Amino acid sequence: MEKKAKIIATLGPSIYKETELKKIIEIGVDAFRINFSHDTRNIEKVIKKIRNIEKIKRKQIAIIADLQGVKLRIGKIENKQVKIKYNQNFIFDNNKAAGNEKRVNFPHPKILNKLKKGNYILIDDGKYSFLVISKSKNKIITKCKSENCLLSSYKSIHIPKLDISFSSLTKKDKKDIKYAKKIGCNWIALSYIQNEKLILETRKLINNDMGIISKIENKHALKNIKKIINATDSIMIARGDLAIDIGHSEVPKVQLSLIKECSKLSKSVIVATQMLDSMILNNTPTRAEINDIATAIFQGADAVMLSAETAVGKFPKNAVSVMSKTIISSEKYKKQHIEDFKNSVITNRDPVKSILLSVKDIAYNPDVKAIIVFSNSGKSAKLVSSMRPAVKIITISPNINISRQVSLLWGVQSINSRDAKDWKDMMKISRQIIGKFKFIKKNDFVIITAGLPFGKAGMTNMIRFYKVGS
Repeated sequence: MEKKAKIIATLGPSIYKETELKKIIEIGVDAFRINFSHDTRNIEKVIKKIRNIEKIKRKQIAIIADLQGVKLRIGKIENKQVKIKYNQNFIFDNNKAAGNEKRVNFPHPKILNKLKKGNYILIDDGKYSFLVISKSKNKIITKCKSENCLLSSYKSIHIPKLDISFSSLTKKDKKDIKYAKKIGCNWIALSYIQNEKLILETRKLINNDMGIISKIENKHALKNIKKIINATDSIMIARGDLAIDIGHSEVPKVQLSLIKECSKLSKSVIVATQMLDSMILNNTPTRAEINDIATAIFQGADAVMLSAETAVGKFPKNAVSVMSKTIISSEKYKKQHIEDFKNSVITNRDPVKSILLSVKDIAYNPDVKAIIVFSNSGKSAKLVSSMRPAVKIITISPNINISRQVSLLWGVQSINSRDAKDWKDMMKISRQIIGKFKFIKKNDFVIITAGLPFGKAGMTNMIRFYKVGS
């Protein structure tokens, strides 16, 4: 049984070798994430390796450029990591020199000035806390309030109860968008988004065949969530920062709510952060982690993501294997209990949505083996995927970047092929593609969707119920 939900692996030293990349793609990785908060100087060489494997395996792979955004981070640490003792005094300052066991750079002067005695500074997704005990113009003195505190370079900063407003791309983000376009990224992920303004600004800077993922990681985003979902192409539930901002116990219900809302509006959703965190150092997961993955699948997530597990973890292949097996097991259960998991899609009188919703109903026929979607822009592929049909979705696009982009979507196997010239040519291409899939036999049925006139994006208005071999 093939899995339908997709796996995103974060790139890092643990999987930079071509043999490692090839193996985790074979095990189940469908997309790779580049974390632009870290060093990306050699990432172009890694992308070339991925594209080479893509050709060999004939499997489209999506590349996600995850921008740093205005997410606060500490500066560089000497020797990569230092240990800070409990109740030890520790300084955050505006000195750009590498940090040590006594101090570190806090490269956000405006926020440094806003901090007051009694504020807490949380580092590394909330793992370590520091209490502000005094301040001066260029530094603040804190006490470490965490046992076994190991500070590493460029780890995240979060300051509870300090309201910070951001609504535009940083200079670094704009520079990284240019680089992402150059190296052929298919998605841009926006960090610390608070409203739809960043999405609209980004849309003007990227190519038409690139998608936008909006990371939901703060209460401001939740307040403006409907506008964000309508403006974006996909949502990522970034549970690390989100948990710090709204409270850990609030995250489960927010995750379910966001997945339901994205389903209604036909937008894809990714669940991320600490899904197999223990496997960074251990070759087996906890039972709770397995349940976490299964819950995301039962709720209807399009994709689940591995972060440090593949970037710097000791067992990246094991982590991918565990995630893939859990997805398959969960999807098998969903298929056996389909009535318990039916999703609802709001058409809002959209004729294309209405047409594609009827495709889903036709696909419940046991003789139907696949849906072939001709999709120049990727819009129809996204809509069909959001309907969660019972059969395989095969998307065809003449644009390789669209083929790669939609490969991140639930249930989609994307194929890069020339566009159909007319009706007869559409059937010719469809027959050629059907011939490549052994599970489709003579006298089986395939649903073919396309838009007339051919070559015009966003015009899906035709359904063909085709009997193979006729």
